[in-house]
Amino acid sequence: LTGAVMWTQPLAEASEKGKVYTSASVMVVNDLVITGIAGGDSPMRGFIVAYHANTGKEAWRFYTIPKPGEPLSQTWVGRALATGGGATWETGSYDPETQTLYWAVGNPYPDTDPSERGGTNLYTNSVVALDAATGKFKWHYQFTPYDTHDWDATEPMVLADTVWKGKPRKLLMSAQRSGVFYVLDRSTGEFLLAKPFVRKMTWADGFDPKTGEAHLVPGNVPTESGTKTCPGVRGATNWYPASFNLQTKLFYVMAAEDCGVYRSKGRIFGNNPDPSDAGIRLVRALDIETGKIVWEKPMPGPQETNYSGVLTTAGGLLFHGEVGGDFAAVDAKSGRTLYRFRTNDSWRATPMTYSVAGRQFVAGMDGQVLWAFALPRK
Repeated sequence: LTGAVMWTQPLAEASEKGKVYTSASVMVVNDLVITGIAGGDSPMRGFIVAYHANTGKEAWRFYTIPKPGEPLSQTWVGRALATGGGATWETGSYDPETQTLYWAVGNPYPDTDPSERGGTNLYTNSVVALDAATGKFKWHYQFTPYDTHDWDATEPMVLADTVWKGKPRKLLMSAQRSGVFYVLDRSTGEFLLAKPFVRKMTWADGFDPKTGEAHLVPGNVPTESGTKTCPGVRGATNWYPASFNLQTKLFYVMAAEDCGVYRSKGRIFGNNPDPSDAGIRLVRALDIETGKIVWEKPMPGPQETNYSGVLTTAGGLLFHGEVGGDFAAVDAKSGRTLYRFRTNDSWRATPMTYSVAGRQFVAGMDGQVLWAFALPRK
């Protein structure tokens, strides 16, 4: 009622080493306030933590990487483990029916120098499924074992109950920064599909049909002089939300076709050195059973200016920000642009929808301006 502070809690335990800060919004589940931690591009140890909403007392804490000697420490070979990353940058997803929390885990540290972190480095670059009330571990799936390109798994985890290849499934879907679209059964963590959703992908040339483990292409490990690899460090997509439409059965993602240079030391990330091979931003619609691209909408221009995600609605529409600064409404089935509004600034947020007195609004923020759209009143 007053805006007065009721309680405050430091996120990190006093014994923790490294740089700790946060970028995630909190998630409220029943009487718990749950959040993650950022900072995996410098020494730290990632975690997810829950507090009682009324008192601020800690309810549970889940660490994303083990301490030396703990279970899973055998997946780390070398001295990096103590502050080996695994940040939980982005707010997770929650299934109220099963009371399960799904949270994505970021890259291992050091990002591009694996000399002291051999192995698969669990639970980095994974999604972990936890009991929301207790933090008890249920299962995990690792998208990119032994990541050397800063391809955090911290892209949104989209949950949907739908029919998949003739069978009702509780799905978890995610388009990853590595350029791969994954489909899992979220009840068990069973792997169902892995398929590239970008054409510029040089680090893998296939996936195990049973596990989804990537078949790595030689020549993509970062070196001191630099190695060109696709996708670039900003990823084939990133933290901005993707979307699934139950009517079209399509998964929508803001994608980027781009490459970059990766170095094991010094200035570890670099832009694509080939000016004739510039990156491009696209909205893509994917078939969730095959991963094939059903349609795409290219947006020429400096792709780093657009960090808009996508929103799809039951009315058969898809909304997103464009590279040139426009706000667009698209036919979700065909990809045809139906409406544009010039906002004249860069999009850094994803549209949202809500209703007031039965009237639906779509809102979004570009730059420092919040825009809201609605159909005329009848």
